[in-house]
Amino acid sequence: MKILAIDDSCLIRRIVESTASVLGAHCVPVSDPQIGLRELEADPSGFSLVCIDCNAPNSHGIQFLTDMRADERWLALPVLMFTPCGSRDAMLEAIKAGATAFMTKPFVKKDLQAKMLGCLGLGTVMS
Repeated sequence: MKILAIDDSCLIRRIVESTASVLGAHCVPVSDPQIGLRELEADPSGFSLVCIDCNAPNSHGIQFLTDMRADERWLALPVLMFTPCGSRDAMLEAIKAGATAFMTKPFVKKDLQAKMLGCLGLGTVMS
């Protein structure tokens, strides 16, 4: 199982990487959505989950998700979107763009683990 983590925050990428490890998954952490897209292109069917920041640099996370969903290779790939705390608009935008689930920042590892399991079909997704 391989998880792509796209976030400009090194701390968030480390948290996702650590949580993926607990789940027995390999994490590919990147700081920019364009790099994330290149990772997907390099291994189109190799990822089980994408975790991305709504406010990712250079290419807004929502735009990345919209572009990703426009490619039929990734229509079924689960996406966990990280949104700013209290941003209801960002949450709705993420769901409309095709996010499987969302989490508001900041979050704790235990909640991230539950969301990741839910997105992977190994538990319940609670938005």
